[in-house]
Amino acid sequence: MRIIYMGTPEFAVPALEALVAAGHEVVAVYSQPPRPGGRRGRELTPSPVHKRAAELGIEVRHPVSLKGAQEQAEFAALKPDVAVVAAYGLILPRAVLDAPVHGCLNLHGSLLPRWRGAAPVQRAILAGDAETGIGIMQMEAGLDTGTVRLEGRTDIADKTTGELTEELAHMGARLIVQVLGDLGAYPARAQSEDGITYAHKIDKAEARLDFTADAAQVLRQIRAFTPAPGAFFELEGERYKVLSADPADGAGEPGMTLDDALTIACGTGAIRVITIQRAGKPAMAVPDLLRGRPIPAGTRLS
Repeated sequence: MRIIYMGTPEFAVPALEALVAAGHEVVAVYSQPPRPGGRRGRELTPSPVHKRAAELGIEVRHPVSLKGAQEQAEFAALKPDVAVVAAYGLILPRAVLDAPVHGCLNLHGSLLPRWRGAAPVQRAILAGDAETGIGIMQMEAGLDTGTVRLEGRTDIADKTTGELTEELAHMGARLIVQVLGDLGAYPARAQSEDGITYAHKIDKAEARLDFTADAAQVLRQIRAFTPAPGAFFELEGERYKVLSADPADGAGEPGMTLDDALTIACGTGAIRVITIQRAGKPAMAVPDLLRGRPIPAGTRLS
C-alpha cells in the first residue's frame, strides 16, 4: 500500500520500521517540527520519527498545522491508500481524514472506549487497571470515537509508563502490519457506549507524591510518572524524583520517614524508595544517595 505515516515520539518508531520492513511504500512521513534541544537547549532537534524516517530515506514533512488548504492539497497529492497515525500531535481536519482511499488508522494505547484521549497509559496505571492494550482504530472527527479493527492486550502488573509504552509500541507495530496485510479480514467494529473514560493530559502538578493516599496508590503514581514527568517529593526546597519503590511495613504520619533507609509512611501502609534522582543529578540507588545526603527517621517530606 501507499502509506503516509504520521507520528512523532519514540512510541511511533517501531510501527514505521515494521511497515517499511513489510514492503509497504511509505511515500512520506509527517512529524512535529524540530524543537529546541541539545546540551544547550537551543539546537533544533528533529523528533525520533523524523530521525528514523530520514535514515530510511523517506521524505519528512513537518507543517505546524494541517488546517490550511495548501497543506491539505499537498497531503492529498500524495495519493495515499491509507494514513497510519501514531501519537502525531496534531488534530487531523476532515479533509485529511478523507483523503486516503482507506482513511486514517490510528494506533491508540488503550482498550477503547476506556481511556480515550491524550494520556491513556498513565491514566490506566493511575486507576489501577489490571490490563490495557493497543487498538488499530479507524479515525473520525470525534476524540478517539472511531471504529476498531484489531486490538492487542497485556497485563499492567507493576510496569511503569515507560515499560508499558515500549511494549505497546511493538505490539502496535505487529498489529498494523497484520491489518494492512489483509484489510478486508479486519472489519471495523463500533466501540461500546458503556465504559467510556477520558485520559486527560497529565498536569505536572499531579506528579507530586500524595502520601495521604494509601501505599498502593502512591506506588501507582510512581509507576505512572516514570520516566516523565517523574513522581517527586520535596525536602528543604529540593525536589527528589522517585523512580522506583516497593511496598513496606510500617505506619505513621503520611510523608514521614520511618527509618534511616527512606521508608515513607502513607495514608495506609508505607513505601520504601529504591531508586531516586536529585535535580540535575543521575539516577541512583537510595543507599548511594543516603551516604552523601542522610535523611533520618522522622523527616517530613512534602
